Amino acid sequence: MLQIRKSEERGAANHGWLDSRHTFSFGHYFDPAHTGFGPLLVINEDRVKPGQGFGTHGHRDMEIISYVLEGALEHKDSLGTGSVLHYGDVQRMSAGTGVRHSEFNHSQEEDVHFLQIWIQPNQTGIPPSYEEKHFAPESKTGKLRLIASSDGREGSVLIHQDAALYASILNGADAVEHRLEAGRSAYVHVVRGSLSVNGTALKGGDAAKISGESLLKLDKAEAAEVLLFDLP
Repeated sequence: MLQIRKSEERGAANHGWLDSRHTFSFGHYFDPAHTGFGPLLVINEDRVKPGQGFGTHGHRDMEIISYVLEGALEHKDSLGTGSVLHYGDVQRMSAGTGVRHSEFNHSQEEDVHFLQIWIQPNQTGIPPSYEEKHFAPESKTGKLRLIASSDGREGSVLIHQDAALYASILNGADAVEHRLEAGRSAYVHVVRGSLSVNGTALKGGDAAKISGESLLKLDKAEAAEVLLFDLP
């Protein structure tokens, strides 16, 4: 079964310096029908103006993934780590017992566009940690590239949850399939472009909650980039 979440149905928040779309309930946006999907709690699509950003703030017991689409995202945290992320970079921060961090647009000229994803961990009170890896476009083109997993396999970042996150770039005749084990669900979020998921057409910002299916097929793509979550 597929349940479709259309892009225009997402929550919206425009603060001038920040234009954000919330797939799930977040901040002042609350929709009881969309408070998460399994351990997947947040997918925010953020656009931040040049030189602006999120000042230092705290998190606990959350797996936070940043997926940069355009521009340069600067990160600093209380672990002493800091970097500037660009397209293809994936950052994972396990907040654990507590971490404070800030996120800013590193550029004084161009917007930064990124997704921030929150996944509820399957263990709490762990030491906070940080990881960052680059996934070149060719590693995702025409295939599902594992970018986050519970064991860091295949060069993915490690998350503390029995979940797997794949990224793919598809166009034209490209098609990929993903098998779901019994009892598992999936969430497909179209980052941009358009494609079909098991015969259902989706466009950028759209998503599908998927349960009771054993096979997912992504095809009929036009300049598409997509994230696929395999969830408990």
